[in-house]
Amino acid sequence: MITLNIDPFLLQFGSLQIRYYGLVFVFGFLSALYVVQRSIKKGYLSLTKEKGYDLIFYLLVGVLLGARVFHILFWGLDYYYAEPLKILFLWQGGLSFHGGLVGAILSLIIFTRKHKLSFWHVADVLTLPAIFVLALGRVANFINQEILGTITQLPWCVKFLQADPLNCRHPVQLYGALGRFFTFFLLLQFHKKHKDGFIFWMFLFLMGVGRLFLDFLREDLRYLGLSAGQWLSILMVLFGGYVLIRYYKEDFHFGLLKKDSSS
Repeated sequence: MITLNIDPFLLQFGSLQIRYYGLVFVFGFLSALYVVQRSIKKGYLSLTKEKGYDLIFYLLVGVLLGARVFHILFWGLDYYYAEPLKILFLWQGGLSFHGGLVGAILSLIIFTRKHKLSFWHVADVLTLPAIFVLALGRVANFINQEILGTITQLPWCVKFLQADPLNCRHPVQLYGALGRFFTFFLLLQFHKKHKDGFIFWMFLFLMGVGRLFLDFLREDLRYLGLSAGQWLSILMVLFGGYVLIRYYKEDFHFGLLKKDSSS
């Protein structure tokens, strides 16, 4: 058994509080900005440096709005109905992965249409840094003692003293982090010469599979036997799997295993 009692605040200066989760959020958009600007410099994205900043702003707005709206609708409707002002208290947490994904997609559609860019090309550029940061986000969830797993007596179970000091639970946040790190390194192994959209659809499919199975170990409300996150993940798996089979069969190879055309 592991006992966890880590302070979720990295730094505190009076009323100013810096949480690990907030730090990960900031790091995520800074890393996305770095990748976008590097891609522009190398000619991989047909944008000016200033438009690269605009792209990150679009994503920031889309992710925040989408993640917050989904969290309120699917996980906290009664709570925020009773205390509507707390909808604005983003620093207290309450951001949905699925909502953030939908918000990011919608904002990216708007931006790419406005600037006449390929949505799938830009999505591939942003997907890898997104996966890495999402993995760090699960580590921050673990530190914050949120998204609790189900009760278990396994040797590696964790007792979250601030959230539930009486029971030992699956560290489902760390399971999710490991799955996302695995997805990140797996997609790095695929050969770079793939059709636009392949990395994005692989991300969608693998993330959906991970959430679908891991959420069985997560303490959450159930609807017809599954959580809201699992129902949304089923859609990710179905859409992602269909598109990958229908349009990306030839991209399922690893760079090291690709046949040498000269042989």
